[in-house]
Amino acid sequence: MAFDEMRGGGKGKRPREPYRAVNAWVEGQPGAELRRKSAHAEQMFRRTGITFAVYGAEEASERLIPFDIIPRIIGAPEWRRLAAGIEQRVRALNAFMYDIYHRQEILRAGRVPTDLVIQNAAFIPEMMGAEPPRGIYSHIMGIDIVRTGENEFFVLEDNTRTPSGVSYMLENRETMMHMCPDLFSTNRVAPVERYPEDLRATLESVAPANLDREPTIVVLTPGLHNAAYFEHSFLADRMGVELVEGQDLVVTGGRLMMKTTQGLQQVDVVYRRIDDDFLDPLVFNPTSVLGVPGLFDLYRAGRVTIVNAPGAGIADDKSIYSYVPEIIEFYTGRPPILQNVHTYNCRRADDLAYVLENMADLVVKEVHGSGGYGMLVGPTSTKAQVELFQAKVKADPGRYIAQPTLALSTCPVLTDEGLSPRHVDLRPFVLLGDRMRLTPGGLTRVALTKGSLVVNSSQGGGTKDTWVLEE
Repeated sequence: MAFDEMRGGGKGKRPREPYRAVNAWVEGQPGAELRRKSAHAEQMFRRTGITFAVYGAEEASERLIPFDIIPRIIGAPEWRRLAAGIEQRVRALNAFMYDIYHRQEILRAGRVPTDLVIQNAAFIPEMMGAEPPRGIYSHIMGIDIVRTGENEFFVLEDNTRTPSGVSYMLENRETMMHMCPDLFSTNRVAPVERYPEDLRATLESVAPANLDREPTIVVLTPGLHNAAYFEHSFLADRMGVELVEGQDLVVTGGRLMMKTTQGLQQVDVVYRRIDDDFLDPLVFNPTSVLGVPGLFDLYRAGRVTIVNAPGAGIADDKSIYSYVPEIIEFYTGRPPILQNVHTYNCRRADDLAYVLENMADLVVKEVHGSGGYGMLVGPTSTKAQVELFQAKVKADPGRYIAQPTLALSTCPVLTDEGLSPRHVDLRPFVLLGDRMRLTPGGLTRVALTKGSLVVNSSQGGGTKDTWVLEE
């Protein structure tokens, strides 16, 4: 049975300490009033234009992200432990990336298989020997965390490339403060509103050295049709920087320049929201029209900073994930504070045999998959779907990992029948530059379909405001 974050032991039990004030508020609200607030919140999201794209959908690709009005609450002691584990993980993964692109000591020590890194599609040989500012590769990270019990938290996934969802975290909080101001007067909720300010400070702190002026920052987007375009525009606006596409930038005179109505302006930091392969057609995909010819050479020369760095994806590859506990111990000398979910790596013969035999009970994922695509949730799949995935895994074992089907914790959501538990996960956001900045809470994603374990918005999931209670 799944752990209920509001009531712990289940229906009929007293609410857990972090939820008591909110539970009393909910019980004092007529059902019709909660539904009115929920409908009003949806109208606010629609007016703001908070949408996401669904690729391959037959209907209109832009959809409103569902929002649930009952907050997910994390107590101060719980957050302290989570924060310590997240910070440890972020530092270790950045140390791993620096090592991989320099001396490769962890490979020589045999702690991570060499071929798993060198032959990985996310490994970029052109980054060997490159010196990113402050030695940081992943300045913006999202760590996906699941809960299975009172003090049982596990890291499900690391996002070190271009993690998304922070705009939903911020809009969820603004919406809740507008709809339920009385809740914030009776609960000491840690603020998240500083994130855009913290993001800008982080980007400025990793600008090229010896600038005699304030760094010029841009957000590089693939364009209007990208699934996360709303977030690209949102963050550029909140930071007060320009949102650009590749065609707005040009390399000339050994500098990256932005085309403006007043002429060319030098750019120092590029917060890119495009994949490595499309950054520079002279180095990577020659057919790319999304990037900027010559950008990578400028980066290697230290004349522009790219955030996150090219090649940072090696640390969030799902085949590397199973080695993260080893990575943490290697670089910190301490065991991980937050454990991984047990993972079967299908490139290993024993793991492959187990996965093929027990696939109906496992969650199987492509190592490069994201957004809930390219995965199988065995217990909720048909026999035909399981057999199809078995054939895929047999044909290319190194492309897949598998994990046990966890009893993810639940939080109450507002349904037509009242409050009902739904499974959730959590994506805290971490910024690393001159110092580490961890936003309290993060984005809670919720599987709105009863019984579903898939929380991704592209697969029918929604979001909640996430509260960290202060002492």
